[in-house]
Amino acid sequence: MTDFNKNIPFNSLPLLPPKTTLETTKVLRKTINASRALAQLNGMLTNLPNPTLFLDTIHLQEAKASSEIENIITTNDDLYKSLVADKKFDNLATKEVISYKEALWNGLHEIEKRPFISTSLCIDIVQRIKKNSAGIRATPGTTLKNTKGDTIYTPPTGDAVIREKLANLETFINNDDAMDPLIKMALMHYQFEAIHPFTDGNGRTGRILLLLYLKLEKLLDTPAIFLSEYIIANKEDYYSKLREVTENNDWESWILYMLDMVEYTSKKGLERLKNVTNLMEQTTIEIKEKLPKVYTKELVEILFRLPYTKRQFLIDEKLGTPKTVGNYLIALEEAGFLTSEKVGKEKLYLNHRLMAVLEQS
Repeated sequence: MTDFNKNIPFNSLPLLPPKTTLETTKVLRKTINASRALAQLNGMLTNLPNPTLFLDTIHLQEAKASSEIENIITTNDDLYKSLVADKKFDNLATKEVISYKEALWNGLHEIEKRPFISTSLCIDIVQRIKKNSAGIRATPGTTLKNTKGDTIYTPPTGDAVIREKLANLETFINNDDAMDPLIKMALMHYQFEAIHPFTDGNGRTGRILLLLYLKLEKLLDTPAIFLSEYIIANKEDYYSKLREVTENNDWESWILYMLDMVEYTSKKGLERLKNVTNLMEQTTIEIKEKLPKVYTKELVEILFRLPYTKRQFLIDEKLGTPKTVGNYLIALEEAGFLTSEKVGKEKLYLNHRLMAVLEQS
């Protein structure tokens, strides 16, 4: 038991690492399975001819799922259209999801420049998500409530206390120790959520940190994994396991949950990647057969970068004059590869088979 009282700020939140046995037999067994699944996904990504090709789509899907956990709901259709179309979408949920994706992209660039997860990086991420200048939470009286409105947790309060906890977390994450990185990731995620350093955006920032950590530890060169999708499907378990650590020091159940998440999403990611690459290969064969004068490798890559495309994308890749590439898109639509839609003053073309693969649960 901890000295936790849900109605009092948890300023005595223990620092990391916990003073308990973490690497139990169950945990070690599950760690092997999760590591193997992650390595298989990483292997396939590394062997792709162009590993960055699907990144925009993958990161948007993760952004969409992570935002959904916070009840920020948008559709794939709105999301991809708003990214491709010149017309500005007023849908607030779509804007928030795109902000999340931009925060993730920027975090990945920062990690490449300086392989270190810091408090200042966390602040930068939340500011990009929220599109404001938010810093460490200064307002007292922050509580976390359940759907009935009952207080279930009161995070630490006071700038000095929060910064001390974050400094400890920073040291723990970046220290080179013997702990398995996936176990460490579970601890790091719990601690960040328990500190709850920001007024808003903690969940989304914490989930971006998971992806950055996988990259930092070289477990996933390209963070092409939908961790948030698993949390949505197992949301009740996620929150109850977090509470079990806080209230009963039950680290084992929490670590097992997180390892399950890594294993499941790695396998799912591998399956989805295979489906997309198979579809891309099939589409290549079909376009070569039906439209040999239209086909180029670069053209097919554009059609698979995002589900929606437009004439300007082909022009930017120097695939022909505006008239020529316009004719390519018309021919692709007539042959059944794309469906067009007018958005504002421009025409967008949807790779409907790609969208169908992305929407498979």
